[in-house]
Amino acid sequence: MFCIIASFMTAQTALPVSKSPEADLRFVIYVSRHGVRSPTGKPEQYNPYSVAPWPAWDVAPGYLTAHGYRLMELFGAYDRLDLVNKGLLNPTGCEDTDRVTFHADSDQRTRESGNALAAGLFPGCKVAVQALPEGTDDPLFHSIPAGVGKPDAALAVAAVAGRIGGDPANLTDAYHPQISALDKLLTTCGSPSSPGSARTSLLDIPIKLAPGKGDRLAELRGPLNTAATLTENLLLEYTQGMDAANVGWGCVNGDNLRVLIDLHTAASDFAQRTRPIARMQASNLLDHVRRALEQSVTGKQVSGAPSRPADRALFLIGHDTNLANIAGLLNLTWIIDGRRDDTPPGGVLIFELWKARDSGAYSIRTYYSAQTLEQMRSATSLTLAAPPKRIPVFLPGCSGQDYSCSWPSFTMALDQAVDQNYVSSR
Repeated sequence: MFCIIASFMTAQTALPVSKSPEADLRFVIYVSRHGVRSPTGKPEQYNPYSVAPWPAWDVAPGYLTAHGYRLMELFGAYDRLDLVNKGLLNPTGCEDTDRVTFHADSDQRTRESGNALAAGLFPGCKVAVQALPEGTDDPLFHSIPAGVGKPDAALAVAAVAGRIGGDPANLTDAYHPQISALDKLLTTCGSPSSPGSARTSLLDIPIKLAPGKGDRLAELRGPLNTAATLTENLLLEYTQGMDAANVGWGCVNGDNLRVLIDLHTAASDFAQRTRPIARMQASNLLDHVRRALEQSVTGKQVSGAPSRPADRALFLIGHDTNLANIAGLLNLTWIIDGRRDDTPPGGVLIFELWKARDSGAYSIRTYYSAQTLEQMRSATSLTLAAPPKRIPVFLPGCSGQDYSCSWPSFTMALDQAVDQNYVSSR
């Protein structure tokens, strides 16, 4: 047993580091989820499933909170430290503001997350965050609602059905222990506002798989999906830094939250990572990521690239669905902070472009980064000595033993993954 543990620890410490004495970092793309927001629904939408009422928030449904803004600002400040350490940006001042592009989705939570990242990266500087008017579907983050390509909802349903044995009830069976644990929490925790009032058990929710719309091409309804929503609400309470008594009515902490969040990850896996769905929804965003990288490699303007040829970094601030779609399309997976494939507020996929000093060859290194639940809850300052979690991500069919992809192999992997029927020329 000791040999096994020792081998595992050696493997862990042998993971590649970000800095390289043989190559220089030339450009970085951050595809980020927005920061901590309030639940997208009002408390009365969730109250039927719990004995006690859900807590009120001080912002409108789905809005970035002040705490969430601060967390993204801290992430931006850390990104500055990291990029300075790698020789890409100057330590202080505003002169690099014209070498970094921020593009956010049109929602309040994404626009404000972009503003927070910019404020952390360039404190006291005037930085423009690009975004379409609120309520407008941005093709980068919502390609299907924006009219990029003709979605095949029937194929999306078939693809999900094929993963669950043709019967959505199989999902409830597969995740019955976790759903039951959450249902017990909802039944026993907190004080009821109306003693004796009936509640709906998660296990009694009707199950259905049907064609969806917008960013949900296949609509899965039932115990797992409702449990996923409620579990994320618990996550938001915890990472918002609410008093312990208001986090799951005093019954949820970091340890059991890491177990419960698997319900949200599982629902996202089927709804967003299923390959045909991911292909339809992520092709446009991923193709624009490729254009931005190509532009940096060639130093020449590439049509439709969301960055400028001289940029050092590009921040694309969207949603967890964007991260799940990209991961599903490229077959990426990760374990971070004790959670598998989770995409918490502020979570970010990072694509680094490196240039070898001897040959001049370019390569791509991919990472996933997120603050720990505790760092989010306490708004911990992030430094090079106390950083957020950051792990290398292996891209099947492209990555080598050091996790990097040569530029030709990376572009080939993206060309094979992306469906040009779902790509916009702009």
